[in-house]
Amino acid sequence: MIRENMIWKAEPFLLSPSGKDYIWGGSRLCTEFNKEVGMDSLAETWECSTHPDGPSWAASGIYKGMELSQVLAEHPEYLGKHAGLRPEGGAYRSVGTCPGACAAPAELPILIKLIDAKEDLSVQVHPDDGYARQHEGGQLGKTEMWYVLDAAPGAQLIYGFYHDMTREQLRSSIENGTVERYLQKVPVRKDDVFFIEAGTVHAIGAGALVAEVQESSNLTYRLYDYDRTDKMGNKRPLHIDRALEVADLKSAAEPRQPVRLLRYRKGYASELLCRCRHFQVERYLLNTESVRGLVAFQTSENSFQVFLCLDGCGAVFLENGESFNFFKGDCIFVPADSMVMKMHGKAKFLNVRC
Repeated sequence: MIRENMIWKAEPFLLSPSGKDYIWGGSRLCTEFNKEVGMDSLAETWECSTHPDGPSWAASGIYKGMELSQVLAEHPEYLGKHAGLRPEGGAYRSVGTCPGACAAPAELPILIKLIDAKEDLSVQVHPDDGYARQHEGGQLGKTEMWYVLDAAPGAQLIYGFYHDMTREQLRSSIENGTVERYLQKVPVRKDDVFFIEAGTVHAIGAGALVAEVQESSNLTYRLYDYDRTDKMGNKRPLHIDRALEVADLKSAAEPRQPVRLLRYRKGYASELLCRCRHFQVERYLLNTESVRGLVAFQTSENSFQVFLCLDGCGAVFLENGESFNFFKGDCIFVPADSMVMKMHGKAKFLNVRC
């Protein structure tokens, strides 16, 4: 029996996303992930975000209906000690001491998306933190990781260049329409992992369904967009000058898949996909069908965690007596120093922390 006067730790809760109807999007996020955001052509869902361009909301528990940024404004301790720090040079400092336009303590340092590339994305590059701070009003740069959920036969991504380029060569190739011959194209298969550091020229190719973990930033400098027009007949703007300032123009080795080792525990297995100074991403395989009892998770005081369900379904039971179900496409936010969360079901997750 639950005692009403007990003081509980922070409660995990479901999130609902914002959607983006970019011109290259498809329908798989609606049909396969049950995303109901009022868009027929759905390119991205921002599953866990406090970014003003696409916030997410609490969808269960005591905060249901509140923007995640509002929840964190009331409880900045939910971010954790590590996530409450921002990089500057090689050191770290509290976000609360940042003047001007830097992130407030209530902002997540990361952003998690689902992406359906029915058509090729633009060839683009993102600035690093230093450039973004100096030239974009104190914003974060954007380093990201892609986990490929599915890929059509022959699907590719663009990752850097086959040969070293100069700024003059790259600018000229964009102007005369020959830039594609210099861009390194890499095959994409289901379950692949790609780490895209800020400054890497890149693009997700048509036919890829991707989960993306990135810094909380929406800074994208387009180099090339295949001369496409939007539904109003307008070409999307390019940002060639700034892109050339931040792009790594050296030839890039074809990215190799990281060595991955599944670690088995009672009721689930896990493997590390990516660890960098901005985030850590693991894949969790939950299966309690033949296990007596449930799998228990609890965050430390160092960082929040996010569970993005990529497949399957199940239920979460909290130690305060509350519970909720989760399904493919659902995203669970677990505050730092949370109450115990017990899970039952058969599902695949990305687990993200800082």
